[in-house]
Amino acid sequence: MGSLDSGFPLKRDGGLFRSSSAGKTEKNQFLQKPRSRFSRFFFLKKLDYLLWICTVAVFLFFVVVFQMFLPGSVIEKSEGSAADLGLLSADFAYLKQMGGLDFGDDVEFKPSQLIEKFQMEAQRELHPSSTSNKTQLQRFANRKPQLALVFSDLLVEPQQLLMVTATTALQEMGYSIQVYSLEDGPVHNIWKSMGVPVSTLKDEKTNMIVDWLNYDGIIVNSLEAKEVISCLMQEPFKSVPLIWTIRDSTLAVRLRQYDSSGQIDLIDNWKKVFNRASVVLFPNHVLPMMYAAFDAGNYYVVPGSPAEAWGLDDTSTLYNESRVRMGYGSDDTVIVVAGSQFLYRGLWLEHALVLQALLPICSNFPLEKNSSSLKIIVLSGNSNSNYSMAVEAIAAKLKYPNGVVKHKGVDEDASTVISASDLVIYGSFNEEQSFPEVVMKAMSMAKPVIAPDLAMIKKYVDDRVNGFLFPKDKIKDLTELLLHLMPRGKLSPLVHEVASEGKVTAKNLMVSETIESYALLLQNVLKLPSEVIPPRAVTEIPPILKVEWRWRLFQPFFNSTNEDRALKSFRFLDRFEELWNYTHTEGYGSRGGPDDSFIYEIWVDQKNEQILHSRKRREEEELKDRTDQPRGTWEEVYRSARRADRVKNDLRERDEGELERTGQPLCIYEPYFGEGTWSFLHSQSLYRGIGLSAKGRRPMTDDIDAPSRLQLLNDPYYRDTLSEYGAFFAVANRFDRVHKNAWIGFHSWRATARKASLSKVAENALLDAIQTRKYGDTLFFWVRMDNDPRNHIQQDFWSFCDAINAGNCKMFVDALDADMYDEHRQSGHCFLSLYKDRHCYSRILELLVNVWAYHSARQMVYVNPETGVMHEQHSMKSRRGKMWAKWFSFATLKSMDEELAEEADSDHRSKRWLWPSTGEIFWQGMYEKERSMRNQEKEKRKQQSKDKLKRMKGRHRQKVLGKYRKPSPEEMVTMMENSTMLNRSRKLL
Repeated sequence: MGSLDSGFPLKRDGGLFRSSSAGKTEKNQFLQKPRSRFSRFFFLKKLDYLLWICTVAVFLFFVVVFQMFLPGSVIEKSEGSAADLGLLSADFAYLKQMGGLDFGDDVEFKPSQLIEKFQMEAQRELHPSSTSNKTQLQRFANRKPQLALVFSDLLVEPQQLLMVTATTALQEMGYSIQVYSLEDGPVHNIWKSMGVPVSTLKDEKTNMIVDWLNYDGIIVNSLEAKEVISCLMQEPFKSVPLIWTIRDSTLAVRLRQYDSSGQIDLIDNWKKVFNRASVVLFPNHVLPMMYAAFDAGNYYVVPGSPAEAWGLDDTSTLYNESRVRMGYGSDDTVIVVAGSQFLYRGLWLEHALVLQALLPICSNFPLEKNSSSLKIIVLSGNSNSNYSMAVEAIAAKLKYPNGVVKHKGVDEDASTVISASDLVIYGSFNEEQSFPEVVMKAMSMAKPVIAPDLAMIKKYVDDRVNGFLFPKDKIKDLTELLLHLMPRGKLSPLVHEVASEGKVTAKNLMVSETIESYALLLQNVLKLPSEVIPPRAVTEIPPILKVEWRWRLFQPFFNSTNEDRALKSFRFLDRFEELWNYTHTEGYGSRGGPDDSFIYEIWVDQKNEQILHSRKRREEEELKDRTDQPRGTWEEVYRSARRADRVKNDLRERDEGELERTGQPLCIYEPYFGEGTWSFLHSQSLYRGIGLSAKGRRPMTDDIDAPSRLQLLNDPYYRDTLSEYGAFFAVANRFDRVHKNAWIGFHSWRATARKASLSKVAENALLDAIQTRKYGDTLFFWVRMDNDPRNHIQQDFWSFCDAINAGNCKMFVDALDADMYDEHRQSGHCFLSLYKDRHCYSRILELLVNVWAYHSARQMVYVNPETGVMHEQHSMKSRRGKMWAKWFSFATLKSMDEELAEEADSDHRSKRWLWPSTGEIFWQGMYEKERSMRNQEKEKRKQQSKDKLKRMKGRHRQKVLGKYRKPSPEEMVTMMENSTMLNRSRKLL
């Protein structure tokens, strides 16, 4: 079942494996405590005095069981013997029902329910257009589904062969594939021959700059590509479906070490990675249980891999080398007894039954010098466990000659053990969920395989055609089969023929299941937009593509030697752990704290600046109360208000970026959301970022905080729905406080990802055209709609708008919000999308500028983003008679704006109305109302002053009791002399 090279045998625990959720196992600690004393005896690393007592107890129990149920030989033909174990299925069933013994029947993982979960979610998210809306949702055939395959490298290995085979079928179904790799390799040419584009992420040009929103799904095929997953954990890429393939237990072993050493931060980091993946994919049913502590209900198994048959063309040479390495001679007959990788408590009894069935063939191998040429190896468990002692006890009880039966752990190079064998017996009676990997490995090495007639094994192994089967409830048939296949201690010619046919079968085993599983998984995980062509059904895959792996493409590279994948994963985890410890201890801990005195000085300066602002504002208010100046027209009031705002803002210190932009005629704004977009943003003074969320803003930049300028964007619903269009509203809201240039521009970070941003030459050409007014009042653009990746067939504007909005193109934000706010906010459904969509009408808003540009009677000039060459598009002559110029003129728009402002100011609607929240509201009546209010306040203060004077005049005054008379000079002299004499008398006293 599991990888034989993992070295991580899985112990059975009821709490870990009894899971019935959709691909979900219960969260357990990494180190599971065995429920049985027998398990503790067999699997603990060290023995002490108590374990010796357990050894004796287990042996005595074993003797009792064999005395009660097992006769001396299973080949006795006595029909009346009631003690013949293995002859009756009822006896075997009774053993399974004994207390303290089980045979792993409940050791299973059920990821198939994950597909059902995706199907139920798809039904819930699919828009119920037939019942709740009058509009009809449509799907258009504009483009194919886009898939990205991510690898850590392009070296020649089994996983590359698997994905090449699966990709061939997916291309036939209608998928468009793009391959990304952290490092290049020989398989690059194979992908190129298939017509699949390949990009290396760590080269000088790409450097991890990928717009993952271009893809409908992403498949990451290795643990070492965690860097890509970390990027997908950032906005705006969190919503892209991600399938992550884990192929070995290296990380599971390392996570146990983290848990034992208390490295909780590292565990939490990896847990976030597991939670980010839409699906965590495993090649067998053992690995999901090893990673059970991180299961978020997203585990799935796609069985089948060419890994077991990889590099096994010359099996004879491998056979000889392995026997020499293990010390076996040419006359020795080696039989390997392999079993399930699960260590359940009935495993030792299964091995005992198989060893007893093998006992009669010992007579065909006479002893020579107290040594037999028959060698039996029990391949199970861990080399460091005490299971070897159990195997020796069983062999001694069955009276095997010394040295015949040995135990080997699966971590002791199981491939070498199997390659050195002459016969492999699968000794587990547990119904497997997938074809046992140890059986597949043995068949790939052209070894004759004998196995019980389990359902999964019978599905691919035909008795006496490519393997040998025996009834699992009749152990005696195994003995009879062995005596038939090994007469006089030698394998019969039939055995070699069956082994050869088994190798042919194993080379392309489960190809069809693998391809169909990938196709079914993608069909249920991906939620395709309305402009995407649905892929073909799984049943429509041509059968010829499901017959074999694409070995032919890899044939020239089989002689190349590559580093073992498990070893690469081990080294990657070492580097990752070292970097983590550095950045979270030395990297951060060595940095000194901030200078408190410096912070206090900044606070003092800010406080003084606030005092200056408040004093200036108070003086201005007092001047307004004293004088009633004529205000003029609405435009004059507007300009004077903006001028006052600029004066206030001039008091603050300007940063370097703003100072550089002061003398420029143009400023281009780049809206963005999340850290994932930072690498696509420009840092030159010509550009300025607009962060749609305060959490994801770039540090050490003068980017605009859109939510602080427009409170509407503090609501995550409108931030997602309006998307980049919300940044337009934020800049337009009192734009004089932010924008100081004559011309304004906007550039999407996604255009930079498509390599459609302006080069230095194009920037200079654009600035020159603006300063010289070469085209006058013109709309310049450098990203063409017909080059949009969603518009491969180059549809016209309205057809393209319908295609990306499920056939329901509308054009006004306020109308869209009023029409769909209630349903979209509550259920997530939007009739501009086939599924739940938090962005809803953002795809319409990104095209709205095209409508305004076309009908506003302005010139439209296309600037080539590379060369800077300019061409007029949709000339005025060709648009004449087709434009809605009167509806897009400045006077009409200004009049509409004033009317809406008047309505918002005077008449408060009971229904929802988005328009007042999208920017500043002002009209002539607001000025008059404010003027009237100021006059009322002024009259009120005057009346208060008159009342105060009246109260002062009318209050009661007390009569004067006397008058003060100033003394004459003579009287002053006399008073001073008397005062002097009085002071002298006091001193004398």
